[in-house]
Amino acid sequence: MNPSQPTEKELLKQILEPLLQDFEYWFSRSHSLLQSEKISFLSLEDQTKLLQRIEQAQGEVKTAMMLFQVTNGQAGIDTKVLIPWHQLVSECWGIAQRFRLENGQST
Repeated sequence: MNPSQPTEKELLKQILEPLLQDFEYWFSRSHSLLQSEKISFLSLEDQTKLLQRIEQAQGEVKTAMMLFQVTNGQAGIDTKVLIPWHQLVSECWGIAQRFRLENGQST
């Protein structure tokens, strides 16, 4: 192996760990928004369901982070798991952006 090439474990640590932290951060922000505000363009049922999806994803991310730590960075995550998290974060970003625009808030 070329010495300048990172090992698989190093790549996981460099890429997966910050990615999981990002998911944790954005799910937490979205959770806070949905718990503290009434989103006028979502029905109460839709807002509740979105909050439940975020809570489920938060649990999954927390579990993935624990597994990553327990295995000393040797456990990866299948992209089939990551893609729905990414889609949920994107959905939350869109809702937060629209909420800010409708309420006259800047970033």
